[in-house]
Amino acid sequence: MAAGASSSSVTTATAGSASTRRPRPAWLPDAFVVAGYVGLALLLTSGQWGHPGRLFHQAGDQVLFEWMLAHAARAVSEGGNPLYSTALNAPDGVNLMANTSVLGLGVPLAPVTLLFGSQVAFCVAVVCCLAGTATAWYALLRRRLVTARSAAAVGGLICGFAPGMIAQAGAHLHMAAQFLVPAILALVFRPAPGPGEAWQRAVWRSGVGLGLLVVWQVFIGEETLVFLALASGVFAVGYALADRAAARRHAPTLFGRLAVAAVVAVVPLAYPLWFQFHGPQHYDGMAFAAHGFQLDAASFTASARQTVFGDNWLPGLLSPNPTEENSFFGPGLLVLAVVIVIWLWRRPLVRALAGCGIVFALLSLGTELRIDSTATGIPGPYRLVAGLPLLDLAVPARFALVCVPVLGVLVALSLDRVRAAAVQGLPVRLLWGGAVVAALLPLVPTPIRAIPVAPVPAFVADGRWRPLVPAGRTVVAVPPVTGAALSPVMLWSARTGLAFDAPGGYFIGPSGPDDPAARWGAPDRPTSVLLRRVAQTGAVPALTDDDRRQAVEDLRHWRAAIVVLGRLAQDEPVRRTVEALLGPGRQVDGAWVWDVRDRVG
Repeated sequence: MAAGASSSSVTTATAGSASTRRPRPAWLPDAFVVAGYVGLALLLTSGQWGHPGRLFHQAGDQVLFEWMLAHAARAVSEGGNPLYSTALNAPDGVNLMANTSVLGLGVPLAPVTLLFGSQVAFCVAVVCCLAGTATAWYALLRRRLVTARSAAAVGGLICGFAPGMIAQAGAHLHMAAQFLVPAILALVFRPAPGPGEAWQRAVWRSGVGLGLLVVWQVFIGEETLVFLALASGVFAVGYALADRAAARRHAPTLFGRLAVAAVVAVVPLAYPLWFQFHGPQHYDGMAFAAHGFQLDAASFTASARQTVFGDNWLPGLLSPNPTEENSFFGPGLLVLAVVIVIWLWRRPLVRALAGCGIVFALLSLGTELRIDSTATGIPGPYRLVAGLPLLDLAVPARFALVCVPVLGVLVALSLDRVRAAAVQGLPVRLLWGGAVVAALLPLVPTPIRAIPVAPVPAFVADGRWRPLVPAGRTVVAVPPVTGAALSPVMLWSARTGLAFDAPGGYFIGPSGPDDPAARWGAPDRPTSVLLRRVAQTGAVPALTDDDRRQAVEDLRHWRAAIVVLGRLAQDEPVRRTVEALLGPGRQVDGAWVWDVRDRVG
């Protein structure tokens, strides 16, 4: 009797405990998915955390974006024109709206930049770009397209961490920051209630939101927005061909919200876009032959160099440079995509996705088809659009980035379909899951490669230059104009929060006061050409009095106060050349310094 009572009591207590146990929060699994994305992004950027003397492999591009983040932080903290700066290319300045200023990233990250510096801000931006893009696609898939959380998680993983995204993230923040793309697509193609007052409210709300997101995306990267607009148009046409009834039903809503979005966006964008094309230091054309940056057809089945199966040899033959490995999906994923399209062909969404992916894959091949690094003489489809406005300035290789979310969504749809089809049983699920894992294995990324860089001299980093540089004067680094992506003075400027003005830098600007043709960096002057040649060759030239007079004239043009030589590969020949031009310098805290205030006047 006592034993029975005890058993009854235990049962009652257990039941009571179970009934009072709190249910797991519905958001917790989503939080685990996002945490996984963030953890992976942190792992991929591990080569730089805590290493101020290292940059990602495309070092000049990182320096550019570190500088842009530092400029945005300074504009937030001190005011000033965020679209223009004289901290580089002094005294003429730089039109930042005409460059990749990423104000849409730099302004939100200003507290990080001000507290921890430009390198930490850049690494945080890379993490946000990768994990944020994956999270945004996961949210869109979960809410609109699939029911299985696992399917959405895998789709988001592909969209955020495909080889093309990793390649861009190490250098081009404006291309890697695609976390607004799913949100924009969600508003563009958002279903709306039937005609009536509710329909008008829905169109207005989504149109306003869409316009604001477009404004934000412009200040992150206009190139991504152009690709998104083109891809949306191709997708919409493909969907309309696949389901004409649905297209007719949704067309009024689509065009209505696009009209509202255009009106909302034009007001805040009118002046910045005018400044970009007509403001000081604007330019015409591009500083490089964009059409030459195309992908090899064989790159789509190859492994990128920053993957577990990649190497440094083959990708170099199949892509224009390490930052443009935008395809490299491996054979497994492409075969899987073909199977998915055939399997789910009846769905208009799948047909539209397949058409969009094929169009942009073909455009990425450029004006002439190349296979295994061999030109075939066959015209590429890009020739059909190469002369159109905006597209004439586009980099063809980047069209392949549109294929990344196409493949991610297709894989997510297939996983969701297998999970939902309970009649197929466990073996089919395991078989398909194994096929997906095998296809994605060659895409597993490795940490972004980092390389050492010459440190900022303590003389510059610690502000020892300040007593020597009056207001309105500049710090001239040697060589003053590099003519290459890696600009020492730009790194110094970024790491010191744009504390001084300097000539030179890595940006796109006009070729001269009367020549708006685009070029990289500041126009050359005789002294910058001379010193750059010595830095490249190590050969000290025989100098004349004319060279010395020209050096003083160039320093006067740059409004120089001091000339500073940091660590260079050929720093000893460069030092001897500067001394032959300006006289003896003095070594101060890791730098050679020449005070030229008296000479310049």
